[in-house]
Amino acid sequence: MSPRIGRPPADNPKTDKLTVRLDANCTDILDRYCKQQEVKRSEAMRQGVLLLEKSLN
Repeated sequence: MSPRIGRPPADNPKTDKLTVRLDANCTDILDRYCKQQEVKRSEAMRQGVLLLEKSLN
């Protein structure tokens, strides 16, 4: 058999998709944060979820 072609599987695959609705103010805050930190919106949202997890403890 020939070797597998393509990208190797991710260590932590992101299989769940989430759609959110934001007002203009929240969108502006998110976009300014992303520009300042040089991250994508999805990464900023993941960081936010992890901050929420910390507040649970």
